[in-house]
Amino acid sequence: MADRGESIGLMEPMRLSDVTSGGSPHMDQLNDLTVELAAASAGLRRSLPPEITRALADLVRSMNCYYSNLIEGHDTHPVDIERALKDDFSRDPKQRNLQLEAKAHIAVQAWIDDGGIEGRVTAPETLCELHRKFGELLPEELLRVEKPDTGEALVMVPGALRTEDVKVGRHVAISPGAIPRFLDRFDAAYRGLGKSQAVMSAAAAHHRLLWIHPFLDGNGRVVRLMSYALLRETLDTGGIWSVARGLARSESAYKAHLMACDLPRRNDLDGRGHLSQESLAAFARFFLETCLDQVRFMEELIQPDRLRTRILLWAEEDIRLGHLPAKSTAVLEALLYRGELPRGDVADLVGAGDRQARRIVSALMDTDVVTARTTRAPLRLAFPARLAPRWMPGLFPEK
Repeated sequence: MADRGESIGLMEPMRLSDVTSGGSPHMDQLNDLTVELAAASAGLRRSLPPEITRALADLVRSMNCYYSNLIEGHDTHPVDIERALKDDFSRDPKQRNLQLEAKAHIAVQAWIDDGGIEGRVTAPETLCELHRKFGELLPEELLRVEKPDTGEALVMVPGALRTEDVKVGRHVAISPGAIPRFLDRFDAAYRGLGKSQAVMSAAAAHHRLLWIHPFLDGNGRVVRLMSYALLRETLDTGGIWSVARGLARSESAYKAHLMACDLPRRNDLDGRGHLSQESLAAFARFFLETCLDQVRFMEELIQPDRLRTRILLWAEEDIRLGHLPAKSTAVLEALLYRGELPRGDVADLVGAGDRQARRIVSALMDTDVVTARTTRAPLRLAFPARLAPRWMPGLFPEK
């Protein structure tokens, strides 16, 4: 692989607070946004019992996958994603491939949520591992890449750095042989930062990895998973909100910011690095404001009284329609307050015998709104994607 000897200084500034970049007049505003985001995210996490947090994280994982796919031009609704997780695939080959792609994304994010890359998010080997874990689960059709200039068919190798020159829009990416050097500089710039620095630098890391374009394909996916992991680790989000929804809902602005960050500095007032400091600061502000907007959106959705009202209204309606046994609401209400419920407590809770208690639990589990790790484990609330329009309106479009 050819290394044309590009200077790693070509992607400076790496962080807006670097003295070598000349500092940024936007630092005060970015600092304020960072503090506000950290406080809002922590408040959201503290407002929920741990078991409800875990249940919501499962739904948000599907939501994150849906919006990340949407940015790539792949519209796979969370209901179809949920079906794919149960190995219920479409007969249409194209739709089935998209479901497999979504299932791969979910698997990689679950690995992140389980601490798979904690403490080493920006390491070159981690980025390759993210790409490999995602790519290995894709169908062969989605590993094929066509060079836009020649139409030549190429095959993406999961986890492998690209060996081809690429151009993305107007940006000509660095030579393939230079990628390891630039990834080492990338890791050195973003590894081991303090909490506020890590949060503030998340947007810069997001763009700079795209600028390096280390893989033949799948770079956007890896970058958004990396950003999710960075924010999850630094803000202890619990996985109950994701920036991907906000980026997808403002896709034009998101992509315009990324293109602007590719531009060289305009003049002596635009920092001291090769790339525009003003554009990077504008993207950082957009990114942090988008994160804050998503935290506030989730906070509004899961206010305990409102969430309880929406869930119980749904349950009461299903009881009237004969889809759920009477007193099912008592179980759901207990789960909302307590997070989990021992099976042996259900009979006393609903004021019925063991047989009726088992019938209620069975019906709720068949409806996918209650789950348990084993047949003897405590009951937990679940948030199925098909009920999101009723329980979590606005989380993603109705199907």
